[in-house]
Amino acid sequence: MASNLAQWGNKLHSGETTYSIVGNRKRWFMVSAVLMLISIGILVGKGLNLGIDFTGGAQYVVPNVETTSPEPAEEAVAEIAPGQEPRVTTLGENDIRVQLGEITSEQQQELTTALADAYGVDESTISFDQIGPTWGAAVGQQALQGLVIFLLLVFVVISVYFRAWRMAAAAIIALIHDLLFTVGIYALSGFEVTPASVIGFLTILGYSLYDTVVVFDKVNENTRHFDSQVRYTYAELANLAVNQTLVRSINTSVVALLPVSSILFIGSYLLGAGTLKDIALALFIGMAVGTYSSIFVATPLEVALRAREPKIAAHTKKVLELRESGETEVARTEDGSVRVGALKPGEHKGQGAQPKRKRK
Repeated sequence: MASNLAQWGNKLHSGETTYSIVGNRKRWFMVSAVLMLISIGILVGKGLNLGIDFTGGAQYVVPNVETTSPEPAEEAVAEIAPGQEPRVTTLGENDIRVQLGEITSEQQQELTTALADAYGVDESTISFDQIGPTWGAAVGQQALQGLVIFLLLVFVVISVYFRAWRMAAAAIIALIHDLLFTVGIYALSGFEVTPASVIGFLTILGYSLYDTVVVFDKVNENTRHFDSQVRYTYAELANLAVNQTLVRSINTSVVALLPVSSILFIGSYLLGAGTLKDIALALFIGMAVGTYSSIFVATPLEVALRAREPKIAAHTKKVLELRESGETEVARTEDGSVRVGALKPGEHKGQGAQPKRKRK
């Protein structure tokens, strides 16, 4: 099995095996557009379940309860603070968290007593926190500012490093694609958005960016002198770069997703560590979609943005004209896509190459 994977990776790197990822970019763009529309629809229709760190409100943590049923807490809140809609969640195996809107100091003490009686615990063990709406709004604003600053810095750094603003634009769009999809899934799940969630969102942006930059570095290496030859177009050389880094992207993603999936499915659901769900879901979805975008969105989009540059357009036209006239030949895969770098001296039609026509 490992030997077969190694052989597959070697064939991808040499160009012997090639998948037309860039050539089918319209298909991937359509898939991404549908995913983005679904995510936007979920966000507009359902919205995010913002925690009190962003909306403000009161929070109780009742430890060592005999039952984690939310009904005793809901009844206590309905009696002391009618009109409030509490959110009761389980923390670990026998702790519960009760969140609701702002309450008065009298209601705070009465509700503490009511929760202690409802769950049969000592009143002094119940912890209470209250966050004002102004502080919560400031947290949300600072998180948004941090995201904008991060994206601007990414754009500047990539533009300077690769000397190509279109690569930076493609990377930013891929990051927004990952973030929007992850937030949409987060809204669909109904998980509460906490500061841990925001940390998870920023973490996946860094992970996705790392994967995209690795692919772009290979694209830059393959296309640095693309106009010094007339066998392959810029898009075909970029497609080779995606294929050459495909195994690395998959391996990195699998290695990263294994521990995150352990946190999400084993830690959160089997062991009941509810506080881990916020960041684990964001990391799991974000890493998976980040791998997809680095392969199927970032480089195809970069090629699409650069396709109309006069230098690249003229070179592509020249390569295709020479190929059609028979003055150049290329090896092709079964689906008809070009195998960059696979053609060997003396390779002819029977091996997948187009024969040269004799000039008159």
